[in-house]
Amino acid sequence: MDRTGSDHGILEKGIEYIALPSQRAFHECQSRFKGFSGPIASGKSQALCQEAIRLTYYNEGRLGLIGAPTYPMLRDATQTTLFAILDSQDLPYEYNKAENMLTMTHTGSRIIFRPVDDFERLRGTNLAWFGLDELTYSPEGAWLRLEGRLRDPQAKTLRGFAVWTPKGYDWVYQKFIADPVAGYSAIVAKPHENRYLLEKVPDFYERLKNSYDETFYQQEALGQYLSQQGGLVYCAFDRPDHVKSLRVNPNCPLMWALDFNVDPMSSVVAQIEGRTVFVLDEIALRHASTREACEEFEKRFPSHRSGVVIYGDASGNSQHTTGASDYQIVREYFRVSYGAPVTYKVPKANPSVRERIMLTNAKLRTASGEIRLLVDSRCKELIKDFEQVSYKADSNAIDKEKDRRRTHLSDALGYLLWQECRPQPAIGEHQERLI
Repeated sequence: MDRTGSDHGILEKGIEYIALPSQRAFHECQSRFKGFSGPIASGKSQALCQEAIRLTYYNEGRLGLIGAPTYPMLRDATQTTLFAILDSQDLPYEYNKAENMLTMTHTGSRIIFRPVDDFERLRGTNLAWFGLDELTYSPEGAWLRLEGRLRDPQAKTLRGFAVWTPKGYDWVYQKFIADPVAGYSAIVAKPHENRYLLEKVPDFYERLKNSYDETFYQQEALGQYLSQQGGLVYCAFDRPDHVKSLRVNPNCPLMWALDFNVDPMSSVVAQIEGRTVFVLDEIALRHASTREACEEFEKRFPSHRSGVVIYGDASGNSQHTTGASDYQIVREYFRVSYGAPVTYKVPKANPSVRERIMLTNAKLRTASGEIRLLVDSRCKELIKDFEQVSYKADSNAIDKEKDRRRTHLSDALGYLLWQECRPQPAIGEHQERLI
C-alpha cells in the first residue's frame, strides 16, 4: 500500500501498489534527479508512472511532464501504463487529447505528455517535476532542457526522474552511474527480481535466451552495461566486485607506475599485500610535463616512510631531442626533493599488449573466481578504462580512436603488474609463481 502525499501533510490517497525492492528504493530516494536502471520486465514503466502520480499529490495544482523518446513509445507504452494505473485505482482524471494533457480531479494537478526527439520544443513553461521513460534512447539535450524547466517556485517537491534499460556506456551511464554530481542518484535493479512475472511465466528468461544473442541478452535481460562497439578488453572487471574504498598502508612501499603521454600524463599509485594489488589513486594531468607529474605525486604522498618503487613505460628511457629522458627527469626530481628511499623497476622493453591484458584480467578475476586486484573509487579514469576500452570490430586491435583519454591508466597499471606479478618459469624443483 502506497499512501500518496502523506509525507507533506496534503491530500492523501491510498493506492494499492506492492513495490518490488528496487522500485521501493527508487520511490524512497530523495535526490533532486534520480534514475531507475534495469532489465526488461523489472517494472520500470510502473515505477515511472507511480512516481508521477505521487508527485501530482505532493504538488497540488502544479504542472508536471511525462516524456518518452518518440510519440509512438509515449502513446503505446508510457501513457497506456499510466491510464491503467489510474483506472484500476479509481483515481479520477480528465484527459484532453488535443493538448495531450491530463488533469487530476482531486488535486487540480496537470500532466503534459511530450515526445523528446525534438527537444528544442521543450523550452517554456515552468515545471514542478518531470519524468522520462527509456532515457537511454533519448538525446542528452532533452534532459538538459527539462532540467532548466524544473523551476516552479510554488512546487513543494521539485524533482526530475527517469527509467531506462542499459545501452552501453552512454551519456546516461556517465551522468547517473559512472560520475554522478551532487543531487543525482540511480537505483540499479537486479535481474529476476520481478517475482510477479515469474509466477506467471516461470521460463520468461529462458525464452529470451533462445531469441537474443549473448550480448543483447546480457544487456536487455540482465540489465548489464556493455561496450557497444567491440568486445571489452578488460572483460573480468565488474564495478561492484572491484571498486572499494582503500587506504594507504604506511608499512608497505608505494608503487608508482607511469605511462608517459603529454595529454593526459597518466600514472597510478598502488600497493601489494600478499597476492592482492590495491590501486589507491590515479594521477591524470592534461598537457603536463614529467616534472609536473612528480610534483603532483609528492603533493599527494609526501615522504612515504616505507619508500617508493617506480615502474612504467620502457619508452620513457628514450632521450628527448630537447634534453633528458623522462626517467632521468624523474630520478633527478626524487633525488633532490623526496625524503624517502626510491627504487626503480623499469624494463628495457615493454611486454606485448596481449600479455599485459591477459595478466591484468587474471588479477581482476582468476578462472576459479578469485579477485586479486581492487581499485579505489577515486580512480575514475582507470575505472572507465576497465569498463570502456574495447577492441575494434572484428579485430584484436584495441580501439584508441573512439576516446583518446582511454587506455593510458590501464597501460600504466599493466607495466606494474608485469614487473611484479607475471608468471615465472619453473627452475629445478621450484614451483611456477602464480599470477
